[in-house]
Amino acid sequence: MTAQVSHAQVSQPYRRALRLWLYAVAALVLAMVLVGGATRLTESGLSITQWQPVMGTLPPLNAAQWQAEFEKYQAIPQYQEHRGMSLDAFKTIYWWEWTHRLLGRAIGVAFLLPFLWLLWRGAIGPDLRMRLWAIFGLGALQGAVGWWMVASGLADRVEVSQYRLATHLVLACVIYIAMLWTAAGLAERPAPPVPWRIRTAAIGLVVLVLAQIYLGALVAGLRAGSVYNTWPLIGGALVPGSAQLFFDAPLWRNFFENKLTVQFEHRVFADVVLVAVLLHAVDVACTIKRRPLVWGAIALAAVTTLQVVVGIVTLLLVVPIALALMHQALAMAVLTVAAVHGARLSPRSAVPARIAVSPT
Repeated sequence: MTAQVSHAQVSQPYRRALRLWLYAVAALVLAMVLVGGATRLTESGLSITQWQPVMGTLPPLNAAQWQAEFEKYQAIPQYQEHRGMSLDAFKTIYWWEWTHRLLGRAIGVAFLLPFLWLLWRGAIGPDLRMRLWAIFGLGALQGAVGWWMVASGLADRVEVSQYRLATHLVLACVIYIAMLWTAAGLAERPAPPVPWRIRTAAIGLVVLVLAQIYLGALVAGLRAGSVYNTWPLIGGALVPGSAQLFFDAPLWRNFFENKLTVQFEHRVFADVVLVAVLLHAVDVACTIKRRPLVWGAIALAAVTTLQVVVGIVTLLLVVPIALALMHQALAMAVLTVAAVHGARLSPRSAVPARIAVSPT
């Protein structure tokens, strides 16, 4: 991962606009992730049982259409857990999922239309153009992955597959990081030289946070946070016995399907991330004299510590929706700070005296 973007790839009049555009679309991606978390926690994700990228933009507009959508939901296994649900209650969960999907469509439009305009104006060079097309491709893939996830809960299950949920969330996070990193790489001043170990550690922390988010999605998909609600003990011990952790066969399934094992590895990995972040903050503070970079590392340590505390409280209180949403929002805050901090430390091309690409 690198933030290196040649400034000759962007014409001078458009450089600031392109950065603001990328940050704005990244903010939409962040909003979609948070709405997606609310959709999951309110069990709204399966309320729309069809994938209609164009026609699905419009919600039901009359009583007959609402009744038709409700009947489709009543035909899937999840409804059996909510038998007796009223139409008004169904409308509530429907609006969550509809908003989530509408945000996805809005992100596609907000990215593609300005991008095509910039291409038409000749404002973007070939290397950056390919990077932005790759981001757009990931966004299109994300839409397909979202439906692939939903489809897993429409038959034989009362919830979506935790594997597909985790894939959907992590892909959204990768798109989010790519936008932040690319925007940061267009900054007009080159990043200051820093030791290789610090730059590598900053990138490694982004990877660690992504891995922890993946494990958190497995916990959410299995509803594993609603069991073993003690801390620091789990199942009556600091480290559960192997018979509890690895009772399923083949062995690898325990790491993804055993609620105790998944929650335990999420706890342990949280400690790993916290220790790594704290050590990195100390290293940066002792090595680099530039205050913005030091404060970036300190901010990452602070928000990570807060996230760990909120995660513990959420577990002890058996995952109330408000705290669970805060926990997910803080996870994205940790990822944001880690990505921005890493991008600031990553090398960038110096600003050339003359811009090679000019607008038409």
